[in-house]
Amino acid sequence: MSSSEWAVCNLGVLFLLRRHYSEVSVTYRRGLPVITVPLPSRRERCRFTLRPVSQTVGDLLEQVKAEDRGVERAVALAPDDRVRIAASDTVESLLENDFRLVINDTEYYVKSPPQERLSSEEITRLSDVRNLVNQLYEALNVREHQIRKERELRGQLEKLSAELQPLEEKRMSLEVETSRRTSALTWVGLGLMGVQFGVLARLTWWEYSWDIMEPVTYFVTYGTAMAAYAYFVLTKQEYVLPDVKDRQHLLMLHKKAKKIGLDINHYNYLKDEIDKLQKDLARLRDPLHIHLPTSYAPKTGEEKRSPLTKLKDMLDETSKKMKIT
Repeated sequence: MSSSEWAVCNLGVLFLLRRHYSEVSVTYRRGLPVITVPLPSRRERCRFTLRPVSQTVGDLLEQVKAEDRGVERAVALAPDDRVRIAASDTVESLLENDFRLVINDTEYYVKSPPQERLSSEEITRLSDVRNLVNQLYEALNVREHQIRKERELRGQLEKLSAELQPLEEKRMSLEVETSRRTSALTWVGLGLMGVQFGVLARLTWWEYSWDIMEPVTYFVTYGTAMAAYAYFVLTKQEYVLPDVKDRQHLLMLHKKAKKIGLDINHYNYLKDEIDKLQKDLARLRDPLHIHLPTSYAPKTGEEKRSPLTKLKDMLDETSKKMKIT
């Protein structure tokens, strides 16, 4: 073999070695694509782990340039028409097909490995397994969480009940006193009506005649109607005797509460909080609604409020209407 033939053979071997060494490979490790790229300056191969969704082609090229400062030009091209792939494309879209990677003056053909995708049957099976794991977790842990939550709610309920107890005693004493006074006022009203009837009867059959008293009784009746209408104008409520009694009861209750230092607003707040805690405990103990949020809990009717809350709302509404008029 001549020296020229030996040199050609050595160059061919070197070319084959360089070509094998310069291959770019893509593999998947732990679900992430790993691309191995030869670095021209260092004469070594470097492995880059990519994130398909969050990283782009530009990120890959910048990583190559940062690893080897001798890389002046790095682009990705489509395999057939040699159109440049935008740097903003994601790595996931890049690996859907084969592509060409150009580093300086060297071009590499990169073959993308097949991507493993889950079939619909596998997705359904995984969903069933996940639901089974969730049910198992609930069976093992929800009962303990329920007991802990119930203890917490009962502790809050006991604390609020202890704080409410002295206020409740004051309210009960006020209720008894104001109920007695309201009842006395109703009897006084009945007595005044009886006195009015007696006076009119005396004037009609003993002092004067019906012809004289008929206009008087007419004006008395009309004056009573005017008084009822004036009550409606001031309170914006119809003159119904049960409502009048409740309103008078409320006025007396608030007046007495201020004298003895009973905070009605704080009392109503405690009653509302206790009512919420009792509803949470009932929902927690109900096996049918144990996992439902409070907004989806079944409603058993109108929310219960304390009598003081209803009376206070009535008084506030009346005060607002009186200010408007």
